[in-house]
This record gives sequence, C-alpha cells and structure tokens, in this order.
Amino acid sequence: MANSKEAYRDYLHKEKNYSLLTLRAYLDDVTAFEVFIQQHDDGATLEEVNYSQVRSWIVALVEAGIANTSVNRKMSSLKSFYKFLLKSKQIEINPLQKHKSLKTEKKVQVPFSEKELLDVIDFNDYPDDFEGIRNRLIIELLYTTGMRRAELIGLTLASYDRAGKTLKVLGKRNKERILPVLDCTAVLVDKYLDKKRELGAVANTDMLIVSLQGKKISESFVYRLINSYFSIVSGKVKKSPHVLRHTFATHLLNNGADLNSVKELLGHASLSSTQIYTHSSLAELKKVYKDAHPRNQGKS
Repeated sequence: MANSKEAYRDYLHKEKNYSLLTLRAYLDDVTAFEVFIQQHDDGATLEEVNYSQVRSWIVALVEAGIANTSVNRKMSSLKSFYKFLLKSKQIEINPLQKHKSLKTEKKVQVPFSEKELLDVIDFNDYPDDFEGIRNRLIIELLYTTGMRRAELIGLTLASYDRAGKTLKVLGKRNKERILPVLDCTAVLVDKYLDKKRELGAVANTDMLIVSLQGKKISESFVYRLINSYFSIVSGKVKKSPHVLRHTFATHLLNNGADLNSVKELLGHASLSSTQIYTHSSLAELKKVYKDAHPRNQGKS
C-alpha cells in the first residue's frame, strides 16, 4: 500500500497542486485510518475496506471527543484517497461513495465595523519608521485587497506593478490573480519601499514584506500583529487576518459590490464559497430596509 500512498502523494502534488502542508494532512488522515483498521482487523488493507469499517472509525473518533468538523475533514481526506484509487483502477467500488458529512454548527464570522477599521488604519499613531509603516501596510493590504495571509507573505517586489497599481498574488493551488491597489494603499507601498531601501543590505531581498532583519515574515507574526492592533479597538472574540478578509468582502457587498466581482477578488473557485459572506451583508440590508420602508416608520 506504500506505493499507492506514494502515487497518491504525487497525484495531489503534481496534478492537484496541493501545498506540502495539505499533502501531509491528507496522508496523515489516511495513515491514521489504516492504523485503526489494522488494529481492529489484523491483515486488513485499505483496498479492501467497506463502509462499516469507515463508520466504526467515525464512531471511535466521536467517542474520543473529536469535533464533527475535524471528523468531516478526515472523511474528506479518505474520500479523496478512494477517488484516486478508483480512478487508478486499484479498487472497483469507493467505500465512501454514499457517505454523508456529520452535522456541524455554522459559525457566523463577525466582521470588523468600518469604524473599527478607521480607528486602526487612519487614527492609530504608527511610528514613522520601517516597522511602523510596514505594520500599517500589512493591515492596509489585507483590508483593501482581501488577500489571504499566505498570499501576503508570498508577495515579492515583482508582484507589485507600480505603474498599473496592481498586485499579482499566488493563491490556492498555485492560481494567480491580479488585484487592484487603491491610491491610498499605493502611496503607503511607496513609502514602505523607501524605508525598506534605507535598511540597505539587511533588507536586500526579493520579498516585499520583511522583518527588520530583512527576513520573510511568518504566518504567526501576521496573526499576532492583527490581533494586537484590533484588540485595542474591538471586543470581538476573533481578531485574525481571516476576519480582515471577511471584513473586506462584507464591506464591499454592503456598499453595493456584485457578488461575482467579490468572488474574483477573493480568488474563490465557486460562488458558493463567496456566499457565506452575504450573511452579515443581509443583516445590514435588513437594517436599511427596516429604517427606510414606509410601513415600518415610527415602529421600534
């Protein structure tokens, strides 16, 4: 089965363009299932699995306190693996063909308000040095482009088209997209690049956003930065780069942007992924509707 796993890994990497982190997660889930069936049925192989064995693993995971969302992710890994085995004709029937995901509670992401964004971006007193300008630029880029944290970290100097005021980002599955840059953001990028050049050889790197030592920033650094700045102005439970991405989409939709346009800006493969952002926009729409409709005038 090791050869099948290796072939599956190559398939995910070369054909599906999955990142190494995603590859590891998928293969770890498949291996964990393999260990489970071998513990409960000596000599069992992944090719000979039936759905009752899959169901037994689901029960064991739930009884161990694993959240339904995590169980569903593991089942997604198995589904992908068995689809590959079926496609490569190593099995004749996919044991998860009729599997249905466990029910999960839908968590509604609460975006930052426009006031909270103004308080952080425009009214916060950023030091006029490299780190101060860089920190403001990170927040500005995440909010005004909606890019993912990993996309921000992966930006290079060549990603930025100063004349065209655009940024080329590399998204999931190595898909490129071009994002427009607002005039106010472009001014900040230029100011940041001036400060970066002042660092000299230390920051002599092709990466756009770097540390004071000129090194590529980490995902944890971006998370801590966003959490730190927004903790000052917001009491929301979650304050992360993804909430800024969610805020970008919500604010655009609230101000009349077309759903398909927001989908393209976010780099979503399907419209259904973008539609999750319409929940909070609907809340804003309801407020406007209640405040404006004649039938509701004078009512609380």
